[in-house]
Order: sequence, then C-alpha cells, then structure tokens
Amino acid sequence: MAEVGLLPFARIALQVSKAVLPRYRSRFSKHQFTQPQLLAILCLMRYEDWTFREAEVRLGEHRELRQTLGLTSVPDFTTLYRFLQRLNEQTIDQAVGETVRRLRGALRKGRRRARVGGDATGLAQGAVSTFFVRRLHHHGQKPLPWRHWLKWVVVADLDQQFLLSQTARRGPWNDCANLPAVVKTASQQTRIGLVLADAEFDSERNHTYIRQQRGAQSVIPAKRGKKTWRVHGVRAEMRRAFPQQLYRRRALIESVFSSVKRKLSARAPGRSSLCRCGKPCCLA
Repeated sequence: MAEVGLLPFARIALQVSKAVLPRYRSRFSKHQFTQPQLLAILCLMRYEDWTFREAEVRLGEHRELRQTLGLTSVPDFTTLYRFLQRLNEQTIDQAVGETVRRLRGALRKGRRRARVGGDATGLAQGAVSTFFVRRLHHHGQKPLPWRHWLKWVVVADLDQQFLLSQTARRGPWNDCANLPAVVKTASQQTRIGLVLADAEFDSERNHTYIRQQRGAQSVIPAKRGKKTWRVHGVRAEMRRAFPQQLYRRRALIESVFSSVKRKLSARAPGRSSLCRCGKPCCLA
C-alpha cells in the first residue's frame, strides 16, 4: 500500500462520498455541513487514527484541509458521532464499491474473472500492546481485561490487491456463515471466477453457494476431524484431491492485512462497538 498524502486522500474521500450520499439528509437539515463532507472526515479519522475530538482540533488547525473538504467551519465532535450513528451498512458497502470502481478503472475490461480470497482478522480495541496484557496476566494471575475484540471479514481481489467487500462485528465469532454475504457483495463489484478461503470457512453450504449461485470455483480445505466423520460432496473432493498449487495464492490476502495494519494501525479505536465498527448489530 503506497503512501498517500493527506490532501489527496481527503479529495478522493470527498469524491467517493458525493457519489454514494445526497448532500443533505432532509430538507429540514441545518445545511451547515453536507453528508459527503462528514463521511470524508470519518475516513480521515481512520486514515490518521484520530479520535472525534482530535478530528475537530486538526481540522481547525489545517486551513488547506478545510479548503479541500469545502468546509467554511469545523464540525463539532458530537456532530461527527451522531452522523456515525446514522450510517448504515448499505452506505458503507456502496462507498467500498465506488472505491473499487475507481481503482479498477479499465484494468478489468477484457480480462478473465477475478480471483478473490476471503479471510478474517482481529483488531485490537485499544492501544495497549497484547504482549503487555499477557505479561500482566502472567505475573498478577488476574483475568484478562480484554474479553472481546473486533473481527474483520474481507474479500479481496488477489491480483489487484484491493478490498471488494467487508464486514465487521465483535469477536470472538465463527465467521463461516458470513462468507456467502461478503462474496455476494464482492460479486456486485466484479465477476468472480475463483474463491479461496481457509478452513475457518469450510462448509458444504459455502461450496454450494459459490459454485451454484455465483458460478465460480471454490477452494476451501476441509477441516480435520475424527476418523469417524464422513464428509460428502465438494468437501470430500477437497479432502481427496486438494488443489494445493491453486490454493497458494490465498496467502496474498495476508499481505493485504499486513499493509492495512502497518499503514493504518492494527487497532479499531473507540470505547463502544458502534465506534469501532460503525454497525449497530455489533451491540447485539
């Protein structure tokens, strides 16, 4: 992931936001800030790892950034938080799709179907290192202060190295059932020919959905189990003759996770699940 300057990032974030959101939520709005401007500021907060209060301060100090976003004044931190509460998952998916369309451009025209990978990773809920938490527990024999974290599930184009769809919720959580949903969203961005995923997503239902509903090939290793277990269908085929050479490309999605965590940090800031992933369902 190449380094992107703050002003170019803000400019692109505003363009993407204008493509997926109307200027105002209703005709009764105060018309002080537009919805695309607020969404672009939320993108900047994640890109620069700002809190709501830090975003207000940084925007007040950075005149060129305000000009890029078209701001005549700085929104209060409570305005940003209330806008985050109103955001829904559909808007986020539309923003990801618009970003994919701009990144892909004419590269996908005339090419074969995309080879995608699905995987999940965990994001820390705070800035304290996990090594410190484990050491504190080892010496003090106290319960770990972290019982939950953010589970991030993505589908990425392995050739182009960018995200096609994503979802998040509070972990620990079994993400096997989430694969069809993120694959369906990714298929709306590009034609998929191959889906690679690790054993966490192993199920006959996932194979059936990808092959019958999406018309793509699925390569997911069958989980190891007891000798008395009997697998059938595609899972039996995966266990009998697994395409190891084809499956090796799945490791490229780990490069995507590595780039995101190195460039943007490996934590999802926020005191609540809503702030960390922006989805009310995470509170359930």
